[in-house]
Amino acid sequence: MMLDLNLLPLFLAVAEEQSFAAAARRLGVTRSAVSQGVQRLENACGIALVVRTTRSVRLTEAGTKLLAMLSRPMADIGAALEDLGGDTRPAGHLKIAVTSIADAFLSGPLLGSFAEAHPDITIDVTVTDETWDIVSRGFDAGVRLGEVIERDMVAIPLTGEQCEAVVASPAYLASYGVPQHPTELAGHRCIAWRPAPDEVPAPWEFEEAGRSFEVAIKPQITTNDLRLMLRMAVAGAGLTYAVRETFEPFIASGDLVPVLEAYLKPYPGFYLYFPNRRNMAPKLRALVDHVQRYRRGQSWG
Repeated sequence: MMLDLNLLPLFLAVAEEQSFAAAARRLGVTRSAVSQGVQRLENACGIALVVRTTRSVRLTEAGTKLLAMLSRPMADIGAALEDLGGDTRPAGHLKIAVTSIADAFLSGPLLGSFAEAHPDITIDVTVTDETWDIVSRGFDAGVRLGEVIERDMVAIPLTGEQCEAVVASPAYLASYGVPQHPTELAGHRCIAWRPAPDEVPAPWEFEEAGRSFEVAIKPQITTNDLRLMLRMAVAGAGLTYAVRETFEPFIASGDLVPVLEAYLKPYPGFYLYFPNRRNMAPKLRALVDHVQRYRRGQSWG
């Protein structure tokens, strides 16, 4: 490795300031000089040290390791740098933030087969529907619907198109009638989902004659737990609305019945997303490759 040790102060300033602009001001150089210097260091090490987006900057696992190294005697640093990117074996701690409605990722087989294939990777999955910046929160990747992923992220398809569904139990529909148009939902008992305690319930969205519209329901039950929504709907507590694949086993068994299907249109599905591809850590590359192989072997809708 041909390493310019003059690049280390640039990295150290970015690590301590958590900002390229602040690091540039501290060193009295341009932001571009800092960015290019850190990139040259990453290229020399063969692995990303810093994750940067338009919103935040944080150290990768390798970057954190390098920061710790810089407190050691300089004689040790050159040899230690050789080890940062030298091992291409997928290993380390992989943190993933996943929306609770991503059944394709959370159902078990995908993550289970990944863990079996990569025993040296420890996997930490946080299931959340809050709109976090995964970089500032220290996550390596996330799983969300494609339409809500920030444009500066790299997104890998996890599923095909998805579609919402409105469902209720046969007993509820027998007692309260089957709605024929979304506007009739105002007269029904509804079970709604909200992503976080301080947020309003997600709107129920429909389409008619090429025009999208929302229906303002007044839910009797609101929750952030899809399992509770399912249980309440199966128990006859009302109509509920979520990604159709969540309901499919219950529709197949006859416990739930879909309604208003003509007014629900497909939209982009779920994606695995992360900040960038350059000098990607082997643990993240392994996950991306596994997702792509797994998807090719599935018939997800």
